[in-house]
Amino acid sequence: MSDDANARSPEQAPLAALRRFVRPRAAVEMCDLCSVGLAPEHQHLMDPATRQLLCACDACALLFSTQAQTKYRRVPRRIRALPGFQLSDAQWDEQQVPVGMAFFFYSSAEKRVMAFYPSPAGPTESLLPLESWNELVAANPILATMEPDVEALLVNRLKGAREYYLVPVDRCYELVGLIRARWRGLSGGAEVWQEIAQFFSRLQSRAVPAAPAPPAPPPEAHA
Repeated sequence: MSDDANARSPEQAPLAALRRFVRPRAAVEMCDLCSVGLAPEHQHLMDPATRQLLCACDACALLFSTQAQTKYRRVPRRIRALPGFQLSDAQWDEQQVPVGMAFFFYSSAEKRVMAFYPSPAGPTESLLPLESWNELVAANPILATMEPDVEALLVNRLKGAREYYLVPVDRCYELVGLIRARWRGLSGGAEVWQEIAQFFSRLQSRAVPAAPAPPAPPPEAHA
């Protein structure tokens, strides 16, 4: 990685991941580690410090885990649907997201949960009150199983939808890239809304229901 990437400011970090999805794709994408040619569907690595996504072949991706304290972390492939997710309209308002769609993940570099929503300008951060997030985790213990940096809660409440997923973080940047590339005018245009609907349709078809998180152990009795 270049010195420019290492010196990237926090404001630029979300765009580092997004560039992978908005720039024109080469005829054959190459592994960023070994330069072998990649299939259209391939693995990604995340640099937690800069939030830059790298394309990787299976062999290189296997050198990294999703949680180990290495320079890069492997982005998981699983997509988990959360059909029983508990989030009221009032709780959603507490997340301070001005639109009906957002993703949330824990940043090990920032040591906090971060919230972003897609916009025509790219991923826009929304200030996330810690108390409201803790309440959300208490109501939905599955959120405690999110893997730092590489897995996110993706929320879709657009046009009456109530869809919730735990997804690889690269899927979130794919969605943001789609919106940034296709948005036209003030309302976005018919094409972008059709693309968003198709994105969530593909997500739903690939998702498996998340297994319930184990309940917290009861407090120990004191003599």
